[in-house]
Formats: sequence, structure tokens, C-alpha cells
Amino acid sequence: MKATAKSTGVDRAVRDFLQSLRQRNASIHTIKAYRADLDEFAAYAGLRGWKQIDHVTIRGFLSHLYERGLGKTSVARALAAVRSLYRWLAQQGVVEQNPAALVSTPKLPKKLPRVPTIEEMNQVLEGQMPEVAAFPERERMMLELLYGCGIRNSELIGINLEDIRLSTEAILIRGKGKKERYVPFGDTVKLALAAYLPARQRMLAERKKNSSALLINRRGGRLTTRSVGRIIKKIAVAKGLSPDVHPHTLRHAFGTHMLEEGADLRAIQEMLGHERLSTTQRYTQLSIKHMLQVYDQTHPRAK
Repeated sequence: MKATAKSTGVDRAVRDFLQSLRQRNASIHTIKAYRADLDEFAAYAGLRGWKQIDHVTIRGFLSHLYERGLGKTSVARALAAVRSLYRWLAQQGVVEQNPAALVSTPKLPKKLPRVPTIEEMNQVLEGQMPEVAAFPERERMMLELLYGCGIRNSELIGINLEDIRLSTEAILIRGKGKKERYVPFGDTVKLALAAYLPARQRMLAERKKNSSALLINRRGGRLTTRSVGRIIKKIAVAKGLSPDVHPHTLRHAFGTHMLEEGADLRAIQEMLGHERLSTTQRYTQLSIKHMLQVYDQTHPRAK
């Protein structure tokens, strides 16, 4: 359906644009973020028609976001959402120009995530799970999959029992945009599975429930991303890691440590499910940063 400025306004165009994203199987997180930012934009635009919205109007919208206390990252995301909306409007023949393209993106600080070292990760994964672990076998399974396979939190909770291929030592992962890929796993994941699956079956039998999900909560239902985040943080802190550790930290650690140990960048790209190699190349920066730290701390001429 084509949005027209005169008959539908910005509100209707935003709804149609979000619908087009759903039809293209965009991530639910992407759609949720776009909806929040574009609803703000529609409210700011009010009754203006597309011809009345120029780059000055869009700068005013960004100023409005700053006044509301939003940071540069949030404002940059909102501008990206407006640009995407305008690109779609151009494809629909509603507008001829993209005024958002004339507005500069806020300069963001180049922050690289703090990645635990290989030694720190071994410390977390070796030995017994700490007392704070409510379901030790499951908690170890989660840690081994996040770090051992480099998968996203949303991909982790989406794994079903039938997705595990023990004979080929690989797991079917459903990534962003419903794209599927196989990710290999090693002996530590196999050991974690061997300990967890019987415990999982006992819990389901006690609850008199069935579930296709690999990772279940204590009621027998599928774990949520929020629960995973809370559990990972609790275990990591108990094992001596920083409180800012979250599931994505382990994915970063996977990519960085694979690169440090000599893995090919394209192989890492495949395993992580990155669409563009440039996304995977961030791990090159992380690896170089780590090497510089080691150099500064250990080389006699660097002191």
C-alpha cells in the first residue's frame, strides 16, 4: 500500500513503513526501535505535510530529543530511523528528496566493548557453578553455548532440541531476519549437554510438561532473553567478572578470542551470522587493542 502525504499524513506513513519491515522479516527489535523513534517524529511533525518538512524541521526534531534528555546514541538512532522512512517514501513515490540526508549524524565516541580475556573465560567455565546458580546444569549449558558458539541471546532461547545435530556436532541457529545457519560446537558443549539433558527431562517430568525448547525455566516454559541476561550477570559476578557482563559480552569474547588464536575472519563471520564482513572486522580492532595492552604491560621498552 502506498502512503500519500495529503490523505494519510506522517502517522499513516509510519504504520505502512513498519508493516513493510515486517513483510521483509526485519528483526522484532529493529521494528520496536523504529516504531518508538518514528512515533516521536510523527508527534513532532504534527499536521505538517511532506513538503513542509525540510532539513531544518528535522534538526528541530533532534534538538527536541536532546531537550528531553536523550543522549547522542539515541538521537543518532532516531535520525537513522527517519532516513530509512524517507528512503521508503521515495520508493513509494511519495517524496522526491530525503531532507534527513542533509542533517549530520551526531558524533559518537568510539567505544569498544570490554571483552574478558581467555583466562577469565576459563575461570568462569571451569569448576563448579557458584551457589547462586538456581539450575547449575542449565547455567553451564547457557555459558558454553554463548561463548562456545558465539550466538546471540535471542538465538540461544530459540534453540529447540531437534536443532542439535550430535552426529555432526553442529546446531541449527535461527538468526536475524529468519536466516538460518549451522554453528559447530566442541567437546565442552557436548559434556554440558550430557549433564543438562537428563536434568531437563527430570524437571519436565516433575512439572508434567513437555517442551520443544532446549533451555527451559523452572516452570517448564521457554527461557526469555531477560532471564538469560539476569542469570549470566549473576554467574559472571560470582565468578569474579565485571558486573557489566551480559550475554552479548560472551559473543564478543568468542569473536575476539577466535581471531587472537588465528581463525580466519570470514569463518568467524559465518559462525557469528554477520551479513557484512565489516561488522566482523570490529573484532580486529578489539584484538589490536588487546595486543597493545599486552605490549604496554610486558615489553621492557614500552615501560
